Amino acid sequence: MKSEVVKMSLLCCRFIMGLIPTKWDLSLCDNITASSFCQRRLPVIMVKNKMSERISMATKFIEQGHVRVGAEVVKDPAFLVSRNMEDFVTWVNSSAIRKHVMEYNEMRDDFDML
Repeated sequence: MKSEVVKMSLLCCRFIMGLIPTKWDLSLCDNITASSFCQRRLPVIMVKNKMSERISMATKFIEQGHVRVGAEVVKDPAFLVSRNMEDFVTWVNSSAIRKHVMEYNEMRDDFDML
């Protein structure tokens, strides 16, 4: 019984981090590699979300403080984004990058940019 609880917590933790596709098969944990962790880093998530064209560009944006995850501004490109937080990767409200994106998409509201 205790070993099953440990297995389920191991699977749930790896699933929430986005390292395995489902939480129903323990053999999926054997396929976790270093590249699995690298694919969960913030610059890679930004490229997947089309916030940046290249990982190097996304890394610069992060280091300059243009990106937040949830309410927290992240300046560390090695930040691991969980499956739950992936939808909350956005630009900082005062970011010049955000202003340019909003202008390009014709969605800029002058009140929001103050």
